[in-house]
Amino acid sequence: MKGIILAGGSGTRLHPTTLSVSKQILPVYNKPMIYYPLSVLMLAGIREILIISTPRDLDSFRGLLGDGSSLGIELSYAEQEKPNGLAEAFIIGADHIGGDSCALILGDNIFHGPVFSTLLQENAGDVDGCVLFGYPVNDPGRYGIAVLDAEERLVALDEKPERPRSNCAVTGLYFYDNDVVEIARGIEPSSRGELEITDVNRTYLENGNAKLVDLGRGFAWLDTGTHDALLQACHYVQTMEQRQGIRIACLEEVALRMGFIDADSCYRLGAALSSTDYGRYVMDIAQEFAPGVAE
Repeated sequence: MKGIILAGGSGTRLHPTTLSVSKQILPVYNKPMIYYPLSVLMLAGIREILIISTPRDLDSFRGLLGDGSSLGIELSYAEQEKPNGLAEAFIIGADHIGGDSCALILGDNIFHGPVFSTLLQENAGDVDGCVLFGYPVNDPGRYGIAVLDAEERLVALDEKPERPRSNCAVTGLYFYDNDVVEIARGIEPSSRGELEITDVNRTYLENGNAKLVDLGRGFAWLDTGTHDALLQACHYVQTMEQRQGIRIACLEEVALRMGFIDADSCYRLGAALSSTDYGRYVMDIAQEFAPGVAE
């Protein structure tokens, strides 16, 4: 499976903060926002990842993440000149996807919960159609909503409905088989001229090849699109990390635990940031994983 992070857009709801910097470069507590979606793809076992952003912001992502080799992954980059809809990511990324299945995650979405890596890998292994991830919300009229029948099967997708038939929002994480590229090419632009991801998902649903995984209780799904939401996400990460003594979306730790890099490489990455709590945490993780690694 190949991965795509869509980190474009103009971030107008976060102006003036994002007038000169990508929203996905902004910190969520103690690390850049893009670390969070990147860690999700890595936890799914995906090592070839395309980052799509604006022409203005691509160099910032390259400067931050490089080619990914230090993390045992392969990062590439592509432009989305204008925000023409989420589904355009599959057209832009067609060569990257090639003949493989594909995971798309939005660059401003944060996921956190127990056994998340296992859940991701179980659903990424052999995708037949599309897999959507749902999460209960209090204000379903603001989201794309999944409607389930009595047997918990996905039967409809409603985009920002005035009278929601469900409170299960479709999150910004999607798994697709290889048909997604041609499906995206075949959908009609919306009245706003955008290629809507909901139209892609409805095509799969009409073909009987769409399912929903309900994240439900015990998980956190955070959208960082507004100042209040960004602050809430910072507080969530701060609280979880300080109470549990862990780091959410620590890329070096994820790479080590997934077997992408060894403990020596992880320790060296931490040592390069040894003046920070983050760097010292990475060094400690490497030492716990392989005692004596620093000797």
